[in-house]
Amino acid sequence: MLAKVWQILNEAPDIYEKADQFLEATDWVTFRMTGNILRNSCTAGYKAIWHKQDGYPSSSFLKTLDPRLENLVETKLRGDVVPLGTKAGGLTEEMASIMGLVPGIAVAVGNVDAHAAVPGVGVVTSGKLVMAMGTSICHLLLADQEHVVEGMCGVVEDGIIPGYYGYEAGQSAVGDIFGWYVDEAVPAYVKEAAAQEGINVHEWLERQAAAYNPGETGLLALDWWNGNRSVLVDTDLTGLLVGCTLLTKPEEIYRALLEATAYGTRKIVDAFHSNGVRVDELYACGGLPQRNALLMQIYADVTNREIKIADSTQTPALGAAMFGAVAAGSANGGYDNIVDAALKMARVRKETYKPIPENVAVYEKLYQEYTLLHDYFGRGENDVMKRLKVLKEQARHA
Repeated sequence: MLAKVWQILNEAPDIYEKADQFLEATDWVTFRMTGNILRNSCTAGYKAIWHKQDGYPSSSFLKTLDPRLENLVETKLRGDVVPLGTKAGGLTEEMASIMGLVPGIAVAVGNVDAHAAVPGVGVVTSGKLVMAMGTSICHLLLADQEHVVEGMCGVVEDGIIPGYYGYEAGQSAVGDIFGWYVDEAVPAYVKEAAAQEGINVHEWLERQAAAYNPGETGLLALDWWNGNRSVLVDTDLTGLLVGCTLLTKPEEIYRALLEATAYGTRKIVDAFHSNGVRVDELYACGGLPQRNALLMQIYADVTNREIKIADSTQTPALGAAMFGAVAAGSANGGYDNIVDAALKMARVRKETYKPIPENVAVYEKLYQEYTLLHDYFGRGENDVMKRLKVLKEQARHA
């Protein structure tokens, strides 16, 4: 929010001056649906650096950024910030006719997709980390207290579930890394073999990779193909693959990439755990958990934690429906709080992924090696990745 507001001020000051308020898109949508402007605590906290006790960044801080921003909060960010599940209003007649619904239906304040998934898997208490897994991963964790955790993308009171502090971390590429490998680096014979069997390349590689034991590939990768979001918060870091020989097979590289993303999640879990925010259970939702069993078993083994999988394929939509039901309230067929809604509406699969002790032992050794590479290339001892980027840009503009 603040970066975009500042960009508008710099690049289109006339628009900045004419703007009455700056709204997150999700708040604008509920405004269009109800006619009421309310700012939800999720986007206010994670996107606009709002704090329940302290509010937005101070005017002195904003003035230091740019003197023209000094009065931003009381002018163009004005308005109430309310908890998730708050009723923004009833659906207007105009919007009801466009949407084919009945006027007056309760509309909850806005939310963020990954954050809405948390109650969708039934997580409404502390110590449970939800992984929204797809092209990237968003890691969301509830806690009873506020702590500073290295690399977290924010901690917001009422940011995910009212009454709890919601922590966010993430990996900027996960499924995208697997997709890159399949699209750009897999040899033709793999694609031909998958086509002959009538399966996609990911399924073929997963099946082949599953035949290997942990450590059997002799490979180790860093999962920074799109930089590092947590815990290093450095977009200039790049991918790394160590251990290839003339005998290395495509499925071995694929498995190493799966494992690398699991190590990245383990690094996030460890950061939370070592800074006083406990992580007792893992939950997973999104496109990957229901399509790649090998990936999820690797995550369970690397983190040494049982992983529960969402039953819904549209978990953020389910969570959003829960908050809509809370906005309606029990008197109108909904629920009075998100805990009650989750008890009735959330679903997880009966089958879970449990750590396999012998795999855990091997992955612990591999994770220690990952950590050495992680710190060597990511904490400034060897900035070769960044130097290569500089040379790349210089060569492009030569």
